[in-house]
Amino acid sequence: MAGTKILLLIAALGHLLCGYCDCLIIYVPGGRKFSLGQMSNNEKMQSTFSRMKLRSPLSSMLLGCIALLMCSCGYYALSDWMKQYAPTRSAIMLAASGLFLIPGAAHHVFCGAVEWFYIRLNMTEEARQACVDFFKKTLPAMYMCYSGLIVFCTILLVSVASGITSLPVWSCLFNGMLISAILLPLRIGGAGNWAGAFMFLGLLFLL
Repeated sequence: MAGTKILLLIAALGHLLCGYCDCLIIYVPGGRKFSLGQMSNNEKMQSTFSRMKLRSPLSSMLLGCIALLMCSCGYYALSDWMKQYAPTRSAIMLAASGLFLIPGAAHHVFCGAVEWFYIRLNMTEEARQACVDFFKKTLPAMYMCYSGLIVFCTILLVSVASGITSLPVWSCLFNGMLISAILLPLRIGGAGNWAGAFMFLGLLFLL
């Protein structure tokens, strides 16, 4: 069980690091915040990214991949822990975590690349159009990523709430999907990763 706790701790730290990487490409120097709605207007894009340094999206891409590798430790640990209660659910969780983490890493890199190339190409209208086209064509990675996460969290939620595991039923609240839904209206950058860190830290003390 000590090994499981270590893996959960690594995953929590990974989500915190990944949340920081999200903030690197969402929050721009000068108090500005990037949102997807700005991508249809080059004037808004230019205004937002006028003070952004290329090192921010580059750091986000590189550190984000390391962060998601750390996160994989926790998703594997929870999948392996579920095996003693429901082997089939455990296998599905493991597959879902792969669907979340592998396309998720690609999606994280794509998001950083969109900003990097837009800034590097002098934030012209042509650069915006090319980056928007690239972003739209790589959206399947995002869909696969979140589909995997939803499946993983749903199985975990149902399993704990139904009482088939050793965890108390109320601990089903330590679920990344539920916490993300609570944070969503707040429009906080990196909300999904803050939720993931909270889930792993909570389960760390309960397992």
